[in-house]
Order: sequence, then structure tokens, then C-alpha cells
Amino acid sequence: MQTGEAVTIVRGEEELLARTAHLFATATDVACAANDLFTWQAAHRAEGLAVEHPPRGAATVRKVYRSGVLLDPVATRHLKLLRDRYGAQVRITPDEINETIVLDRRLVILAGDLQAGRRSYSVITQPEAVQGVTSLFDAAWRSATDLAVFDARIAEIRAIAPQVLDLLGQGVKDETAARAMGMGVRTYRRRVAELMVALGAGSRFQAGVRARELGLV
Repeated sequence: MQTGEAVTIVRGEEELLARTAHLFATATDVACAANDLFTWQAAHRAEGLAVEHPPRGAATVRKVYRSGVLLDPVATRHLKLLRDRYGAQVRITPDEINETIVLDRRLVILAGDLQAGRRSYSVITQPEAVQGVTSLFDAAWRSATDLAVFDARIAEIRAIAPQVLDLLGQGVKDETAARAMGMGVRTYRRRVAELMVALGAGSRFQAGVRARELGLV
């Protein structure tokens, strides 16, 4: 662990959990932005304290996820569980987001890069920095779409995503892929484009990379 003025660098999820579980236990306002369900695995365990057992009345929990998460049926069910059972507010965005947790608008946890299989996290309490990150989260929240609305929009794509991703991975030509899926070439290309948007990818190659990151292929 490295500590600077109002910033603590935490190495690995277990240390993050050890240092922040008590903060989640007393939080009444939790905001989370994530690309997937993997980055905040340790924090999710701590966050469960705020979601399932709010210590001072009902905690407000807001979560923004990138749209590629909804291509995974298991992840989709998890998000709906958070919403329906625990009352979390969940929104979806196709845009890039900074993976962040904000507690009570007083503390920020920023996810860093993976190094040798371990991720670093910055725990920030400096008021101006916290305010800045919170403002970025609020902007992402306002522009994101409610889970139910985005889920309805992406349901058909989710059903065919595994087959489309497999065909893309094999480098199959569009005409052949369209026949294999029983649709016209224009329809197939439209579905590929919709899948790329859901994955936040600018190319078919990026779509494959993003799909692997999410464990979809």
C-alpha cells in the first residue's frame, strides 16, 4: 500500500475489502460505474452491506454499467436482482466510463490497471477531487438509460450474440454468415452493427476483443 495526501493506493481486492468494508457498512449513498461485473468483485461484497442491510434507513444505490454487460444473460439476471430485490437503481450506457465508486459524496474509489494479476485502486478523500469525480458520475448517470428500457432494446441482440460472435471470430463472409443464421445480408449486417454498439466497439475486431473481455466468447 502507498499513501499520499488524501489518496491511498490499495493493491488487490482483498486489501480493498479490508480497508473499505466498514465504509460501505455505514454509507447511505453509493454510486458505482463499471464496465462489467468483474472489476469490483471485492467491493461488491462490501457493497452488499449497504444494499442488503442499510444501517441507517434505506441506502440509495445507483449503478451505471456499459451496455455489453447485458449481452451476458447471467449478468443481466444479476443486475435485475439488484434492482428488484435490493432496490438499486441501475442504468446502462454504451459510452466509455471511468470505473468508479463514490460513497456519500465524500470518498471515491478509482479502479486502476491490472498488473501481474492484481488490480490497484485509488482511495481518495480530497474534497475537490471527490467533487470532480462525483460530477463526472452524475453526468454519466443522467445520460444513461434505465435498465428495463435498455434491456428491452437489446434482448433480441443478446439472443443471437453468441452465434454472431462465433461467425465473426471465424472470419466468415457476411453472405455465408447471413445464410447460416437464416436472414438477409442487410439484416445480418444491421445485427452486427447493433452488436458492436452494445459492446462499445468501433470495429469488428474491437467487438471480438470486448466480447473476450466480458467472457462472451
